[in-house]
Amino acid sequence: MRDPTEAGAAGRESDGGSGRRITVPAGTATGPAVPGPADTVPAETVPAGGVAVDEDVSTERPWLVIVWNDPINLMSFVTYVFQKLFGYSKEKATKLMLDVHHKGRAVVSSGTRERAELDVYRLHEHGLWATMEPST
Repeated sequence: MRDPTEAGAAGRESDGGSGRRITVPAGTATGPAVPGPADTVPAETVPAGGVAVDEDVSTERPWLVIVWNDPINLMSFVTYVFQKLFGYSKEKATKLMLDVHHKGRAVVSSGTRERAELDVYRLHEHGLWATMEPST
């Protein structure tokens, strides 16, 4: 490894234990200008701009999948689709179908954005009107 003082005004280098070297320009928002243990950031967490980011996405809000009332599908078919796609019991599927029928909409699932997109796609494939929105 090179002596960190050799980088001088051009910047600091660190391999973060990953074996890959990254150069961080001196005086950037990544820390003090003097290299030290706090400067060892794995290269995977430093984007092109040179500022380390926290990649924790567990605080992401869930997405809701909403089925809307339509004048086309029979209530028995909507109940069947809820049972088939989501594995709901006949009672829960019937309750959700009645919410759609009487209230105009019902939240039928929630989860990650990718899962919500898949659920909406599957509902569309069965001819139901569905959308997704972030949870509030």
